[in-house]
Amino acid sequence: MTEWTPMDIVEIEDADDPRLDDYRSLTDTALRAATEPAGGLYIAESAKVIERAVAAGHRPRSVMVQRRWVDGIRSLLSHESVPVYVVPDEVAETVTGFAVHRGALASMHRPELPSVAALVADARLILLLEGIGDHTNIGAAFRAAAGLGADAVLIAPQCADPLYRRSVRVSMGTVFQVPWTRMRDWDDDLASVRAAGAEVAALALSDDAVDLRDYAARRPERVVLMMGAEGEGLSARALSSADTVVTIPMAGGVDSLNVASAAAVALWALQPL
Repeated sequence: MTEWTPMDIVEIEDADDPRLDDYRSLTDTALRAATEPAGGLYIAESAKVIERAVAAGHRPRSVMVQRRWVDGIRSLLSHESVPVYVVPDEVAETVTGFAVHRGALASMHRPELPSVAALVADARLILLLEGIGDHTNIGAAFRAAAGLGADAVLIAPQCADPLYRRSVRVSMGTVFQVPWTRMRDWDDDLASVRAAGAEVAALALSDDAVDLRDYAARRPERVVLMMGAEGEGLSARALSSADTVVTIPMAGGVDSLNVASAAAVALWALQPL
């Protein structure tokens, strides 16, 4: 195994160099369907995102950077033992499949996620995302969670990856700020949530749904706000798992908001006093 010294600068001119394989063909089409990219890695895009990931304790495996951005990465990773692959612009674009404008990409080791029970043990306001396949919506929901006081986010098994580069970018790096984990077994994990004393509230359109204002007025001490994909909404299984169904009262002939906007409204209303 190669021992890397801190900031081992490696010049690479060949787009076919196998050391760049972590960054190869990172188009949306290639990765959109992946909930857990292979190898336990994710890609952090831009110096700011890399900085936030490292500050959160995530470990970079390597960095690919264009020459003009080397000094910024040098200051950012001065204490990290990591190879930094310096490439011409055309090599970066050939490898990734898109024009790299944000200066640097880092291949990051995925951190070990906590159990659901550990995550929710002390949480008072939890956002649960179910069946959301759009990475932009995942990132925007995390940004709402961070800005409006959610203590944790639960990601249901079929949701898109919060650490996909678009999710991270849209979240403004808050995927590294809000504690989260991925659920593995729906029934067992919801049992852990209820064992922690949390009530599960599904945000959905339903004839018997409770007005969000009324629910907020009698807000339980601990609540899980469960939200589904835009369009399809929550699955029948998710709705049947809820303790109550809550809806946002709408006007102007509009029946609903997009998932990120709805999350922001509901989280604001349910902030602990």
